Amino acid sequence: MKIKKPPHILVIHLKRFKYIEQLGRYKKLSYRVVFPMELKLTNTVDGADDSEYSLFAVVVHVGTGPNHGHHVSAVKSHSHWLFLDDENVDMMDESILQSFFGSAQEL
Repeated sequence: MKIKKPPHILVIHLKRFKYIEQLGRYKKLSYRVVFPMELKLTNTVDGADDSEYSLFAVVVHVGTGPNHGHHVSAVKSHSHWLFLDDENVDMMDESILQSFFGSAQEL
C-alpha cells in the first residue's frame, strides 16, 4: 500500500470485537496485541524518505463486551508514562506497557 503523504501523527485503530454467529452476538477479543515503541514505515510513500513514529499513547477498552465498559489510556508526557482512568492519573513504568493490556492467551 502506498500513501500520498505520511501523517504527522499516525493513528492505528484495531478492531477488537468479532461477531460469533453461533451466539448471535459480538465477542471481545481479549488476547494481547504486541506493538512496537518505535515504528518505521518503509517504502510507503512514493519519492519520500521512510516515515518514523514513536509511540506516545495507547487507548484500551476495559469491559467484557462492546455494549458496556469504558476506555483507559496510557500517555507519554515528557519522559514519563501516565495511566489515565477517569479522574485517576498514575505514573506507569514503560516496561509494563506491553503486558499491561490483554491476555497472553485467548479466553
